[in-house]
Amino acid sequence: MGLLPTVESWAAEVEEFRRTVVACAAIHRRKDDEGLPKSPLPSDVHDGDEGTMVCVTSGVSYLGMALANQLLLQGYSVRITVHNSDDMEKLREMENTRGDKLQVVMASLTDIQSLRIAFEGCRGVFHTSAFTDPAGLSGYTKSMAEIEVRATQNVMEACATTPSVNKCVFTSSLAACLWQDSAQPVINHASWSSESICIHNKLWYALGKTRAEKRAWKIAQERGLKLTTICPALITGPEFCRRNPTATIAYLKGSPAMYANGLLATADVVKVAEAHVCVYKAMDGTASGRYICFDKVIGSPCDAEKLANQTGLPIDKICGAHTNPDSLRITLSNHKLCRLMSRPLTCSSQI
Repeated sequence: MGLLPTVESWAAEVEEFRRTVVACAAIHRRKDDEGLPKSPLPSDVHDGDEGTMVCVTSGVSYLGMALANQLLLQGYSVRITVHNSDDMEKLREMENTRGDKLQVVMASLTDIQSLRIAFEGCRGVFHTSAFTDPAGLSGYTKSMAEIEVRATQNVMEACATTPSVNKCVFTSSLAACLWQDSAQPVINHASWSSESICIHNKLWYALGKTRAEKRAWKIAQERGLKLTTICPALITGPEFCRRNPTATIAYLKGSPAMYANGLLATADVVKVAEAHVCVYKAMDGTASGRYICFDKVIGSPCDAEKLANQTGLPIDKICGAHTNPDSLRITLSNHKLCRLMSRPLTCSSQI
């Protein structure tokens, strides 16, 4: 299917990121020259937030780059972690463009001490929980679910023991909410996937996200760390399947059952990034707990066919034998996030 990232797609993604960094740097230099406040978007940045350093783990991932872009545009200083020296070198030019707004550091999710070093001086951490298949295939195995949980534990422990960090936003998944032992009329921020259902159906991605998020909440409560979690649907956007193959293909395992029940939803990567920043800003006030994030429900054969074309998957992998979702569908709700963002995101399972 040609799902692995190409040199051209990676270069385009990095170039887009570079333009954002350069634009932010130019705005700050102009304001310095004119003696004006330095915030690029003063209406968006809260009092006391300007210059705040935040860290984005897996910052070169599909969501990680979109989130770093949003944070930079809204006046934050951003430190992103990468897993290897190749990614570090690719982003070195951007770091040099505006070192005080963007920093790139290497940190391993398996090494708490390297995470503490990466988080030092940061007020908040965004753990985007981005993983790739080490075998180079587009899939998510049971062992990867276990790795995800251990990595989350390390990130949370590092946050809890780094004095500068006082809040964390964790990227979970709608897959951590959907898979129920018995049919529920509404799936919302209070819903949790059944681990036994995930194991029985070999839904390792859903299992990994469910267990990782539960572990994050347990550590946050024990350590007194302020935490919110975002549970996005299938993250889409330009070339999403090529640039985010592991999570895309893994999320869509069980897609026909989700489609049949009106639960197959998508979320644009930019809107997901905006949701993360919005929730982070509101954590000192009204924001707390979990937030479901989606902007479209795949609710018709036409929608299913479009998604199949975007992913390169056969149509039966998206909707199975279902020509239309069942009449008695489950409602998928993101009212909590809509209220917080005051944004016209889809708030029910109706398109």
